[in-house]
Amino acid sequence: MGKTSNAAKQRWNSKKYTQVKVYVKPEIAAAFKTACAAAGNSMAGELSRFMADYAAVAVANHDVGIKTERTDSVSTTKMRRKTVRSIVRLLEQVRDAEERFINKAPENLQSAPIYENAGYYLSVMDDVIEQLGEIY
Repeated sequence: MGKTSNAAKQRWNSKKYTQVKVYVKPEIAAAFKTACAAAGNSMAGELSRFMADYAAVAVANHDVGIKTERTDSVSTTKMRRKTVRSIVRLLEQVRDAEERFINKAPENLQSAPIYENAGYYLSVMDDVIEQLGEIY
């Protein structure tokens, strides 16, 4: 079986997908890339899921006659609860990725700052998830 050229892959991708460019601060991009790698997920896959979740909320808002502008997307209690549940699910995914990172870290990295930070982030995310659960 022959190797597919990059041009052929790009043609196939352009027929099946739409390219979206996002500009973010370098530290946000680095943290996102690290979290995706730790979770074993692609950045494109994670961004696609985030976009799909947001689109679902926007469509739901439109269906009940609420403007889909960002400021109005959580104007009802039902939508706020749904949004908080969605945020909690995302935080749980990030927390689980941090936990996997901690569990898989080799002994020589366990004294490194990145390992210590992962433990701190895990603790903070657990607290935030718990507090959001208490609110809604």
